Amino acid sequence: MEHLGLVGFTGAGANRLFAALTGLPAPSEYEAAVGIATVPDERLDRLAEMSESKQVVRAGFELVHLALPPGAKPGEGLGSRLLGSLRDCDAILVVLRASSEGGVEPDPAGDLGELELELVIADLASVEQRLDRQRRAAKSGDKEIVAEVRALEAAQSALSAGTPLSASDLAPEDLARLEPIFPLTTKPRLVVANTGEAPEPSVAVPEGALVVPVDIEAEIAACDPDDRADMRDSYGLGPSALDTVANAAYHLLGRRTFLTTGDKESRAWTFRAGAKAPECAGVIHSDLQRGFIRAEVIRWDELLEIGSWSGAREAGRLRVEGKDYEVADGDVVEIRFNV
Repeated sequence: MEHLGLVGFTGAGANRLFAALTGLPAPSEYEAAVGIATVPDERLDRLAEMSESKQVVRAGFELVHLALPPGAKPGEGLGSRLLGSLRDCDAILVVLRASSEGGVEPDPAGDLGELELELVIADLASVEQRLDRQRRAAKSGDKEIVAEVRALEAAQSALSAGTPLSASDLAPEDLARLEPIFPLTTKPRLVVANTGEAPEPSVAVPEGALVVPVDIEAEIAACDPDDRADMRDSYGLGPSALDTVANAAYHLLGRRTFLTTGDKESRAWTFRAGAKAPECAGVIHSDLQRGFIRAEVIRWDELLEIGSWSGAREAGRLRVEGKDYEVADGDVVEIRFNV
């Protein structure tokens, strides 16, 4: 399962966001923790209602709360342990403080800039260490090593200028040659601006950041599900910002969802974006991939319009797809196989 590294400087609220997304107790600022964040999916809920499913199984992803050095503040370093943990993550979720609670004026853009600088410096150190070694190895004339050295030199130039690799002009094939150093500045990133108990930030937030009143959302997430709508109304909030974060994080990890539905169970299955039908069949069970014959497919909203799987079959609305079919997010699928 892909995992998302959750990080924020002291007081940013990363620990509370972790609790709200996973349903686990909030760790301390300096405590590492791992949990599963479920992905809300209205499509699944409506299909389960249509099929009168006894069980509903949602998609999810692993969320890793990364332990910061005690009292960690922007510009004071993240520590080698946290940087090492970040390298093991598939993507990064950054939490920035965007409220004036506690009498401290927030600077989310500045905090993000400091974090980016930490990652650039860490990548530069990794590049320079490998570059020294590969320059010596390149004396053999190996074309792949020579090409890697050129890529490392280009990366060194960009990082020395303070440019993250994701914003550099390195070609995709050169970025691929940097994979042995597990660069941090190429990882997909999602930014959350935490407004605490206020619905809106008191300062400007970085472009593209998701604005989340983490304290309020955590309080609502901890209460009885039947009471959540009333609580949202009492706070004057619209749809759950946590749902937005969970879905954005899921897609950031390159994950998509296909669905199955029946009276016993409706389930959201996670697959790699771009995967073809046999690979998705293997997500359900390896036997289905090994003995794949075909997939019967229909879009979730089309199935809801018809009202049942049997009705869709009788109406000739199920598409028959073979091994080359690229499954789309929101497909409802039934696999035919023989082993």
